[in-house]
Amino acid sequence: MGRLRLAVIGSGALGAACGRALSEAADLELAGVVRRASSPARLPAHWRDAAVVTHVRDLERIDAVLLCVPPAVTAGVAREILQLGLPIVECAILDGPAERAHYEAIDGAARNYRVQALVGAGWNPGILSLLHQAFQVLIPAGSTDVTRRPGVSLHHTEAVRTIEGVRDALTTEWRDADDGRMTRYVYAQLAPGVDPARVQAALDADPLFAGTRSLVFPVESVEQIEKEGHGLLLERRGTARSGAHQNLLLEARFDAPTFAARVMLDAVRRLPQLGPGAHRYCLSAGPHLALAHP
Repeated sequence: MGRLRLAVIGSGALGAACGRALSEAADLELAGVVRRASSPARLPAHWRDAAVVTHVRDLERIDAVLLCVPPAVTAGVAREILQLGLPIVECAILDGPAERAHYEAIDGAARNYRVQALVGAGWNPGILSLLHQAFQVLIPAGSTDVTRRPGVSLHHTEAVRTIEGVRDALTTEWRDADDGRMTRYVYAQLAPGVDPARVQAALDADPLFAGTRSLVFPVESVEQIEKEGHGLLLERRGTARSGAHQNLLLEARFDAPTFAARVMLDAVRRLPQLGPGAHRYCLSAGPHLALAHP
């Protein structure tokens, strides 16, 4: 079987991330990019050799379409693509009744035109929901807390920036769910040749940091972390009276469009296994990701 040829509709952050992910996938290839004629002329480097059109009909041999358009218009674009007999993958962020209406609209069109559609295949919705489910499986009785971004300590950030050899810094704080202890995570952009251990020693000796564990992480660019990085703290605390205290903690910094794009490509690989209609990206009863069609 040859490589699947994919069209990307949308040239924003998610579309660009899909293009990057496709350039790294050996089993997939970019058939072309669909975007409005009024979009900026500048394209990412990985798209310079790609076909750029204003409608998917202008592309040759397409196996599936990645929808990277705003959530408010995703269902309408999906219906148009499904009418052409092309499978789709999307990850629109919607809640409550709007999410249900969105799913039903895509499901109805996919069934009508007998085409596969995979919805909610991104970071959120998508993988984050799977992490929630996995934590609940491991700790059935408990509570879950999600912090979307780390707490940034401005005073401590400024103090780190005054240390010799530190060009820029960002200090974040997390409180441990188990014992309530605070930990500071210091992202430091260092001058060439500066030893991170020396910065760590300076923090340990600073009264402002006394009494709290502080960890230094050298980074190439603090500005880039602030521009592209997302923070997440996912905690599941057990409340069962089993005698042993149970707690799960996931802490991460990441680029959300990159994660969403990788999930969308994983979803594309699953499309041939599906029947007509809309399917949700979800977790099976076993250890592997699966697809569910309510």
